Amino acid sequence: MLEKVAQNLFFDRDLSWLTFNGRVLAEAARANVPLLEKIKFLSIYSSNLDEFYRVRMPVLLALAKLSKKDKNNIKIEEDLLGKAIEIIQGQQQEYGSILRETINPQLQENHINFIYGHDIPVELENEVSRYFLSQVLAFLQPVNLTTVKSSFFPKNNELYFLITLIKEEEQTLILNIPSANLPRFYKITKGKDTFILFLDDIIRNNFDILFKNAKITGCFSFKITRTAEIDLKDEYAGDLAKQIEKQLNKRDFGLATRFLYQPGIPDDTMQLLQKKLNLQNANLVAGGRYHNLKDLASFPINIPELSSQSWSKINHPVLVKGKSLYDQIIEGDILINPPYQSYDSVLRFFNEAATDVEVEEIYVTLYRVANDSKIVNALISAAKNGKKVFVLVELKARFDEANNIKWANKMKDAGVEIMYSVTALKVHAKIALVKRRVGLRKIYTGLLATGNFNETTANFYTDHILMTAHQEMLREMELLFIFLAKRLKPTNADLIKFQFLLVAQFNLQQRFIALIDREISYVKDGKSGSIVIKLNNLEEKVLIAKLYEASNAGVKIELIIRGICRLVAGVKGMSENISVRRIVDRYLEHGRIFVFNNAGNEEIYLGSADWMNRNIYRRIEVCFPVLTAHIKKQIKEMLNLQLTDNVQAVSIDQEMNNIPIVTKGKPIQSQYRIYQLLKEEKDAK
Repeated sequence: MLEKVAQNLFFDRDLSWLTFNGRVLAEAARANVPLLEKIKFLSIYSSNLDEFYRVRMPVLLALAKLSKKDKNNIKIEEDLLGKAIEIIQGQQQEYGSILRETINPQLQENHINFIYGHDIPVELENEVSRYFLSQVLAFLQPVNLTTVKSSFFPKNNELYFLITLIKEEEQTLILNIPSANLPRFYKITKGKDTFILFLDDIIRNNFDILFKNAKITGCFSFKITRTAEIDLKDEYAGDLAKQIEKQLNKRDFGLATRFLYQPGIPDDTMQLLQKKLNLQNANLVAGGRYHNLKDLASFPINIPELSSQSWSKINHPVLVKGKSLYDQIIEGDILINPPYQSYDSVLRFFNEAATDVEVEEIYVTLYRVANDSKIVNALISAAKNGKKVFVLVELKARFDEANNIKWANKMKDAGVEIMYSVTALKVHAKIALVKRRVGLRKIYTGLLATGNFNETTANFYTDHILMTAHQEMLREMELLFIFLAKRLKPTNADLIKFQFLLVAQFNLQQRFIALIDREISYVKDGKSGSIVIKLNNLEEKVLIAKLYEASNAGVKIELIIRGICRLVAGVKGMSENISVRRIVDRYLEHGRIFVFNNAGNEEIYLGSADWMNRNIYRRIEVCFPVLTAHIKKQIKEMLNLQLTDNVQAVSIDQEMNNIPIVTKGKPIQSQYRIYQLLKEEKDAK
């Protein structure tokens, strides 16, 4: 099927991702979003864009370079780099407009003066100077580019000033803005008014102290973004953790992919910078006066009336004194839906396993570990309590490698058996298995999740965690752990026959194709066929092509895709039976759900796998069936609310635009309605 689908019927993955980030930015301008939440969305947009320049821009730069060669084996269809830059530039202009025309006026209405783009008021200068002299000055380290012999190397995404001055002779200097050491914003209260100042402006305002008897002729802020890709090769010898630690030490010294600067730098000074800082291959991007606006996440105002109303966590399952969580799982499957429902039950699962005398073995995969992980501490206690604890730690989880290595070393010191995945294969599955000896029997309980075992991200990622004692399914999980312990690539994947679990590299793609084919066959037999899929990202062409085939056969397909979506929906003769929507709200949509109608006997799967090349071909992922009727009903109710959301949802049109959904009837904000649904279910018990 794939070869029959024209190349231009897939959106580009990077341009699609940029439209997702544009949807995040749009949330900062929405009238119904509280003021401090708008500021958070600006921060999220900036953080996302930084990651794009670190991870994806190197790819676009390489494609642009290849497109200039007369002979290459890569087909370059369009100026992706140029299109990406055009989208980013438009979004950056919108960003500035939102700050100036929406955020600042609303702050001023609340007696908050955000000093953005203009001089510090005279009445604040004495206090600002005191702060500068006592707290800031010690961190400043000017470097004279005019005289320095070796090239100065700015760190990734850290802030600097380029300063030109005359002191006996003309000089060009770089001065650090120490936002890694000090708060980016400084708050001063005067009566009923509050003033918020950038650290950048506090330094600018005190140049006369730092550069005595000098005439400042120019001052421009800048930062450099460097590639985050880690070069890992199968032929690496020795401990993988040590190899990655070496690569991590080099990461912030990677190639520059973006030089973001305040406009106005003279041409000769720019040429000097490019030479001294080795920026010949970097994308030169004119920005504003301030960079790293992801720091708006720490905006120092906390006024409840200007934030979203807090939703108290729902405790589920109900705590029954004297009854263990194990006993409740044995009675029937339990589904936890953070952040609506408390993550305490997940912590309790590991804590009880660590201290239960009947527990003999614990197995778990860890992909992104919380900085202060209670789960890891429970695993350490379990090992010290004499239990066999096996933990597969994924060291290649981008930006979390150092933290994962730290915890892996602590667990190893406590007697936990630590295993790392093979070099070219990430383990992204979120699974845990506990073995108990009850009399003469071994009883298994387990967790299967759509998101990481991470109590921090559980506060703002929507995920689903199944607690089960389904012995056949958990024995399949045991087989997978046995395989992973051998540190082999699944070249003989057919040797393990999974009946319940869908495991990438073994049977996941094949089973999804078979499930889609079954819906097609029902339609051909005159029955109805439908599919609902919720993912973070949809990229992989074989599965997209299969969805196109199903659409052409008459299968109704509804997709909820948060981020990258390469599928083009609503095209006559190809995808006219497919709709795609995107939801951005207070929580990050993260759960993966797959619903196949199956002639009315619905099959529902949850899991860790997006439909991306990396998930399908280069990772170990686990998707799992939902077999309990009341849990299936709950998942369908949550999905139906998202499919009828007309407040936070948008549809994605054939130009990748985010189109607001306008429907008659009362407004439906799915995240709020899901919270109310789960709360009502709990209160009814």
